[in-house]
Formats: sequence, C-alpha cells, structure tokens
Amino acid sequence: MQTNTVNPQFEIQRIYVKDLSFEAPNTPHTFTEEWKPEVALNLETKSNKVQDDHHEVVLSITATVSTGKKTAFLIEVHQAGVFKITGFPSDQLHQMLGSFCPNILFPYAREVVSDVVVRGGFPQLILAPVNFDALYAQHMEKQKGEGAQTAN
Repeated sequence: MQTNTVNPQFEIQRIYVKDLSFEAPNTPHTFTEEWKPEVALNLETKSNKVQDDHHEVVLSITATVSTGKKTAFLIEVHQAGVFKITGFPSDQLHQMLGSFCPNILFPYAREVVSDVVVRGGFPQLILAPVNFDALYAQHMEKQKGEGAQTAN
C-alpha cells in the first residue's frame, strides 16, 4: 500500500543583499572626537511566499552608532534569501521562516555591516550572535497574549 506523504525538504535557492544604506552625517568632525560609541540595534524579519514552495525571507538590521549626542553613523541592511521549503506542517513552516532562515541569513548580514562600516572609515562593528529561536518564541508568546486580550 502506497501513501502520498511528502518528505520534508529545505533548500537555499539564493542569498542576496536586498537593500543597503550607510550614512555618516557628522563626518569628518566625528573622526576628530573621542571614540566612545553607543550602539542602538534593531532587528526585524519578514517573509513572503514567492511561488509554490518558494519563500523570500528578509532580515533587516539597523544599527545607529552615536558618540555623545551626535550620530556617528547609521547602517541599514536588508539581507534576503529565497528558500524552497516543502512538506512541513504549517506550524513548522512558520518557525522555519521566522527562526531557521534568519539564522542562516545573519552571518551574511553581519559581514555586510562590518565591511561597510570599515569602508566608511570607522572601527569595525561586529554584531553579537542572535538567538533567533528565543526571539521567535518571544514573538509567539506576545501574539498569544494579544490574541487573549482581544478575545476578552
């Protein structure tokens, strides 16, 4: 007897920089001041279905580095990938798009940030590792909490 089950499959189709912005509004004055950077970091992920089992995942990283009250530089990177994902139940698919794929994209985004910052004349900015599994779990808990509040 034959069953029509699909074996789960995951393939990276393409990884690319979708958008990149670097601004250093206070140069060259920033270079003459004492370098005591304060870093504000923002991460965001989005996904959308491209076709059939192909999904685009975009990891957006925005880092604003200030010295004193002035912005030294601001960098925004949208690192993207197209992934072919088949045969996974919808809850696993959602987790793959929200956690597994961003984990794959992050090292690429970290490299872009580091490279562009150095090319901008600043000391290297190395982003710390990110636990996307924990961020995904927090996001899901927040959604459950918001869902319970609207149900009341």
